[in-house]
Amino acid sequence: MLVRLGCWSALEAGQTFLLGYGLARALDAGFLAGDARTGLLWLAAAGLGVAVGAYGTGRVYRAVADLVEPERDRLVETVVARGVREADDSAVSGLTQQVEIARDALAGLVMVSRSFVFTAAGALVGLFSLAPPLLLVVGPPLLAGVALFAATLRPLARRQEAFLVADEALAREWGAVGQGLRDITATGAEERAARDLGTRVDGELAAARALARWTVPRTAALAIGGQLPVVLLLVAAPWLLARGVTPGALVGALAYVTQSLLPALQNLIHGLGAGGSRLTVVLRRLRARTPADTEPTATPTPASIPTTATSEALSQHDADADVDAAPRTPVPAARTPRKTPPALSLSDVSFAYGPASTPVLDGLDLTVPDGGHLVVVGASGIGKSTLTALVAGLLRPGRGAIRVCGHPVPGADAAALRVLIPQEAYVHSGTLAENLGRLRPDPVPERELRAAAETVGLGPLLADLGGPRARVDPAALSAGQRQLIALTRAYLSPAPLALLDEATCHLDPEAEARAERAFAARPGGTLVVVAHRISSACRADRVLVMDGPRTAYGTHEELLRSSEPYQELVGGWTVPAERR
Repeated sequence: MLVRLGCWSALEAGQTFLLGYGLARALDAGFLAGDARTGLLWLAAAGLGVAVGAYGTGRVYRAVADLVEPERDRLVETVVARGVREADDSAVSGLTQQVEIARDALAGLVMVSRSFVFTAAGALVGLFSLAPPLLLVVGPPLLAGVALFAATLRPLARRQEAFLVADEALAREWGAVGQGLRDITATGAEERAARDLGTRVDGELAAARALARWTVPRTAALAIGGQLPVVLLLVAAPWLLARGVTPGALVGALAYVTQSLLPALQNLIHGLGAGGSRLTVVLRRLRARTPADTEPTATPTPASIPTTATSEALSQHDADADVDAAPRTPVPAARTPRKTPPALSLSDVSFAYGPASTPVLDGLDLTVPDGGHLVVVGASGIGKSTLTALVAGLLRPGRGAIRVCGHPVPGADAAALRVLIPQEAYVHSGTLAENLGRLRPDPVPERELRAAAETVGLGPLLADLGGPRARVDPAALSAGQRQLIALTRAYLSPAPLALLDEATCHLDPEAEARAERAFAARPGGTLVVVAHRISSACRADRVLVMDGPRTAYGTHEELLRSSEPYQELVGGWTVPAERR
């Protein structure tokens, strides 16, 4: 295979040789001697050499493919073996991206290296054939440029790998922050997340600058090896002509340098400098996992998140973490109505998703007293979930103030006093007790855990799974079962304000009613429910009807009499007494 590649490459060397030699002979033996016919014949020979060289180049690509594809297959076998036998979760990335990078880089490396070697050989043979003194002018700077470039390869590869490692670390950090953004905001960890992400950004910037600095010696190598010979040929022209070098030979030498050596050296420096270092790094990562491949992300695990965290929407990045967290029943201090602030208050709150967007909330004033039960209803897309995101601190209002138990939102104090249960419930692998006690700083006593499960409606599932110590497979649970686990977890949390953002949408009406009654009766608890069934509104103390300019607030009976949007939502639907 290598012999075949060398034979076809020799045709390219012949093309390079004829380019300068034919031009020199066309001048010396033809046009300068007054024999145009001879000059044209030499030019034709040079042109024929170009055609033959092009044919050889076409065959070279086939030979390179035969050389590279078996290497690609071996890499694929390595990646598959590691992914299947060792359960390596990076195997898909290796197959879909890294192997292809390695194949392309290897093919490019073979092409540029082969091209430079045979092109340089053809040009140097041609220079010697024209006039040996030409080698004294062209050879030393060419060798110096190649030597300087070779000296940069190892440090360049190290800088390239450092940049790739920094880029991967930044990508992992950003992916973890993006997935856990809701929880980072909910737990008041914005500064920590920004600091960690900023460290990764600074690290990649430093690596990029270190890599960029190595473009200076590479540019110098190209200038010395490919451009300096042109200057030296022109400066040394009188000396060369005085020693028997013909004008045609001098022109041919310039053609060798400008049309062959300079492009070949430029391709070598750019191709080997970038592709070679990439190939080295990728092959090392494919054949043996580096520390960067196994470095844990910087997403805060439950052990590192403040124990006041009460957000339900935990990052999927932590899905496989087993957490021993659990609690004592949240029993806030006895309330003094005259001194205790409302559980939730919104003052002149407005919010829009863009400067030119219609406000989702416009000057909303709302107060939910301590121990109250509010249900939020309205058409799909009207802004109900936006309201809960604002209360949870996941979004910031454009105007107005939000307070939870007197503490401003967003803020760590407010985050510790509310728990948000979204529509898509989060359940991680581990035991059922670990799932249920995740929002508690201490282990939950089993008696309390079972009592909470019975109250919310998780009792039958707890028994089916085998008790609190049974391990949970999130993928084997239905959406409704995951919601029951998430609801019980929130019920056990120490946060007095519970925000249920359609958190019961996968439950049947009876199970939904039982869960909502449990939260409404929770000691010291306040409940805000974004409802998908009107039956939830019938169980609430107050109902907030969101409908843009027709937003209304009152009891179920009051709104039936005074709110047209609420009447439209209720329609002719009646609520059986046992579901109220």
